[in-house]
Amino acid sequence: MKKFKIVIVDDHLLFSNSLKKLIESFGDYEISNQLVNGRQFVDYIQSSNEAPDLVLLDVQMPVMDGIETMAWLSDNRPDQKVLILSMTDDETTIIQLLKLGAKGYILKDIDPSKFKLAIEKVIHSGFYHSELISSIMLDEMNRNHEKVNPLNEKEIEFLTKICSDKTYKEIAGEMYLSPKTIDGYRANLFKKLNVKSRVGLAMYAIKSGLFKI
Repeated sequence: MKKFKIVIVDDHLLFSNSLKKLIESFGDYEISNQLVNGRQFVDYIQSSNEAPDLVLLDVQMPVMDGIETMAWLSDNRPDQKVLILSMTDDETTIIQLLKLGAKGYILKDIDPSKFKLAIEKVIHSGFYHSELISSIMLDEMNRNHEKVNPLNEKEIEFLTKICSDKTYKEIAGEMYLSPKTIDGYRANLFKKLNVKSRVGLAMYAIKSGLFKI
């Protein structure tokens, strides 16, 4: 049976080698390459005749980090499936990488069984709904999009601005509203969309087409 090919892009070689052994123990996958930064990966993907089934990408790397690598893929290989594997749970970073086309975002301390599930979901279903990305919100949005309470013009504008690195105070200034009013929009949208974080709001905006990547 043909095995799915995976490329690991991570500058921590001990972690990368351990990850290789773990993935290959799952049986259905083989590691076609291990690279230490985005620059090496770009060179590899440009010279390779066959794209990997999945790229496991770290965020913090020298020379060319995960965000820069995802930006390159967004422009040059938008169909490439990428699962982010990182130490940081920073909301702004997560939103930025999802906007650039990452199909999932997990932390490096993830349980091996959940890690295996994440790989399977990205390869076979196209996206992994991790706790960080609010799976409840995504499932509800996909099943009941038409049932969601209609959003007004200001709420839509607020959602599009959520998909940036601006603070809530800066967003309030751009919308000519008080920070208290913005807090009200955020609280109402949390209830309307059944999400609990800025990442959830941003994912709704991206998935529903309110924000174009």
